[in-house]
Amino acid sequence: MQRFMLKSKIHRATLTGCELNYEGSISLDEDLLRKADMLPGEQVHVLNVNSGARLTTYIITAPAGSGTVMLNGPAARMGVPGDLLIILTYCQVDDKDARQHKPIIVHVDAHNRPVAK
Repeated sequence: MQRFMLKSKIHRATLTGCELNYEGSISLDEDLLRKADMLPGEQVHVLNVNSGARLTTYIITAPAGSGTVMLNGPAARMGVPGDLLIILTYCQVDDKDARQHKPIIVHVDAHNRPVAK
């Protein structure tokens, strides 16, 4: 049996912008991607803490150190700058391995820089 498990989470990132006139996706600071083991093009679930909105999209890389967390295209309608977001990725794991699986959780400050927890 396979189980879908949380692989990575960026917890309570601050939405820095929305760009409606774009193909669609979420742009994330390259430093955050590295820390969370997320890849450009990878599917993510985005949860808006402020509005309760949830969406599925894919990642585009934003410059390292920029703190960028930006919704693009139709996803731009799902938040406003300043909203807090939780960004999730999942993986498929064998049942026996799932019991020892530990997700990567990245906490960030108000400028979307990783902080120790």
